[in-house]
Amino acid sequence: MEQEQLLLMAKMSTVTVTESWEKMDLMYISIETTIALASVLGNVLVVLVVCMNQGLRDPTFCFIVSLALADIAVGVLVIPLAVVISLGLFTQFYTCLFISCLLVIITQSSILSLLAIAIDRFLRVKIPTRYSIIVTQRRAWVAVGLCWLISFLTGLVPMAGWHRSPPGNVSTTPIQCQFTNVMCMDYMVYFNFFVWVVVPLTIMTGLYAEIFRVIKRQLNRRAEATCDSSKYYRKELKLAKSLALVLFLFALCWLPLHIMNSIVFFCPTCTVPKSVFYVGIFMSHINSALNPLVYAFRIQRFRDTLIHIIQRFMLCKSSSTNTSQHGPGPITEKTQVQ
Repeated sequence: MEQEQLLLMAKMSTVTVTESWEKMDLMYISIETTIALASVLGNVLVVLVVCMNQGLRDPTFCFIVSLALADIAVGVLVIPLAVVISLGLFTQFYTCLFISCLLVIITQSSILSLLAIAIDRFLRVKIPTRYSIIVTQRRAWVAVGLCWLISFLTGLVPMAGWHRSPPGNVSTTPIQCQFTNVMCMDYMVYFNFFVWVVVPLTIMTGLYAEIFRVIKRQLNRRAEATCDSSKYYRKELKLAKSLALVLFLFALCWLPLHIMNSIVFFCPTCTVPKSVFYVGIFMSHINSALNPLVYAFRIQRFRDTLIHIIQRFMLCKSSSTNTSQHGPGPITEKTQVQ
């Protein structure tokens, strides 16, 4: 009788755990789905804004489009694949490894696009008279292509052999597809984090610090000059602040997850709660939905074009006189930033 009661209690406990786990999975999937939709919608609008406003088709916005495409890929590819990995579905070893590599590739493309933006702004304030000659739109797109090529090469390194040992019969033995079951943490910490995250972030921080220093020095020199002579650097300062904010949000959202990976790697006995890892994953994905908000709130011409698109194509309203006057128009070096 006592044994039957114990068995019954064990079954009830198992059912409760399963139900709570299913609820956790559903909550995780619903949050990820919301983030994915927001990321895709926001960044598709970013691409549309740049396509519709010819004045936004300068080298800087080429890199912003590249960043937006990476963020769209987060919503379309990374988040669904992250859900697959988090649920621990069974797949072939190299299928799971390739899925994990795709997650790394998109991250790399984002950070390299941010690095390209920082270098572009640095050249714009350092060599303003020669900038338009050196940094052409064609060269900017070549740089975008190089960023994505490097992202693919570095992200696919595990496929070349830097991964965990596969099961004996790779072709027939399925494994539980989880990131840590296929990826070597020394690759993630030493190569991916230290080399391809910490180093670019350090370089970008130095570039933006120098950008602000040069702009403020130029503004001080031109304090007694005419208003038009300092207008260029004032606009560059505002735009640099907006793009530095994008960089800050990237670091804020991605560093926690990388730091947790480092803790697990350097301290195998340390345990990081699964819920904390989920928060880190959410933060990294939310970053893709934040960038369009920065552009919309900080860059006036971008905001005007975005309002024009929403009114014309989403709300089915014809362009008003107001919109036509302040809507899409050439801005290039006269980008209005608030």
